[in-house]
Amino acid sequence: MSRWDRKSLGLLFVLFLVHWAVLSGCVSISRGPSLGGIYNELAQHEDPYRNPVILIPGILGSRLIEKESEVLVWGDFGSGNADPASIDGARAIAHPMAIGKPLKELKDSVEPDGTLDRVMVNLGGWHYELNAYAHILGVLGAGGYRDEQMLNAAKVNWGDQHFTCFQFAYDWRRDLVEIAADLDAFIREKKAYVQREINRRYGIVNHDVKFDIVAHSMGGLIARYYLRYGSQDLPPEGGTPTITWEGSKFVENAILVGTPNAGSVNALQILVEGYRPASLLAKYPSALLGTMASLYQMLPRGRHEALLDKNGHSVLDLLSLDLWKENRWGLADPGQDEMLKMLLPDEPRAFVRREIAVNHLEKALNRARQVQEALDAPACPPNSLHLYLVAGDAVPTPQTARVESGGRLSIVSYGPGDQIVLRSSALMDERRGEFRLSRLISPVAWHQVVFLFSDHKGLTEDPGFSDNLLYILLEKPEIMQR
Repeated sequence: MSRWDRKSLGLLFVLFLVHWAVLSGCVSISRGPSLGGIYNELAQHEDPYRNPVILIPGILGSRLIEKESEVLVWGDFGSGNADPASIDGARAIAHPMAIGKPLKELKDSVEPDGTLDRVMVNLGGWHYELNAYAHILGVLGAGGYRDEQMLNAAKVNWGDQHFTCFQFAYDWRRDLVEIAADLDAFIREKKAYVQREINRRYGIVNHDVKFDIVAHSMGGLIARYYLRYGSQDLPPEGGTPTITWEGSKFVENAILVGTPNAGSVNALQILVEGYRPASLLAKYPSALLGTMASLYQMLPRGRHEALLDKNGHSVLDLLSLDLWKENRWGLADPGQDEMLKMLLPDEPRAFVRREIAVNHLEKALNRARQVQEALDAPACPPNSLHLYLVAGDAVPTPQTARVESGGRLSIVSYGPGDQIVLRSSALMDERRGEFRLSRLISPVAWHQVVFLFSDHKGLTEDPGFSDNLLYILLEKPEIMQR
């Protein structure tokens, strides 16, 4: 294989890594403002009243490790990572399945092990180090925000100035509500830590610490649920919890970047077709990815007419179990039994494996319905909270898919977006019918929206994002009570 072929293969693999979450690139001062020149003085000013920042990555953006064996499940790619084509690798990557248990009780020994500030790729002896969230951490560093994880990893020596920036790593295979509860515990822990530091440094006791959140892609959905409901679980009988804005007690500004607030056709494609990043790399089959609860929670809404059936009619319920069984998608596909054998090696009977898989699919779809209803309910945030959105609107993005023979999908229309997330999805745009020509109608009360001419992975590399982010964090006037 030529050097160019190997390099191309590496670049194709990068596309898989950055789906939804993983960012790459470096700050390019030459094509944007001088962040140091603008913000250096503010960055160096020690202020106990400046909000610490929490970075929430998107799906795939946290390293996962098998706790007992310390085998890396996700994070360094190529040789050495969990192989989806092996029994041990597939079981490590998959969300556990079992009949008779709700999703939150299906646990394994895989846990998050930090966010992916950088990604190592080893392909046939060729080594690549790719920036993941290092770019955005660099921008925050230019604003004077010191990251604890990088200090602990001995990558950067901040001295004792490392209590102003935190990375929230999480198991992105799991239900968003579970992850929001983990975020609540994380924020409470970091608040107590910051309070102790402020007391030690400035003599201020029990300071009312507020955080600013920067959340990319699926991380924005986690942030939105947390802000509305705190650590509340969904009602077991169905429906949505009461909106309390419990999370807003700890957050002043939430900046969502490329978040699929109304879902993404890309999530449907991955769940139906699986994913192979390149011809020489192992495929992640649809049944394997179909175990992951979070993917269903990013499906498009039926009312937005994102899917057409074989007759060209809109499918109004993408979360219908009958739809998935009829089209033999993912866990409902009898042809996926070889993968089910790997995921359920203790079950020798094919019909029982299928029952377990379909039962898991039904639980994931029902949970997704509740999560979407909870996120879609119109609600005005309290005066103390501001919601910002950074979205792309210049790259053709899949808007409508059609079901073809055999359950295959084809993309039949595109709309403005960032290649993964439509502009309308990021906005959670509900304009339909007689309201189509009105001003924006959204259940999310955005304080400010910024559109950039970048793709999904490029949004946080854009100089406009970097400049606006530091303005919001460092210069924006204090919130005035209305």
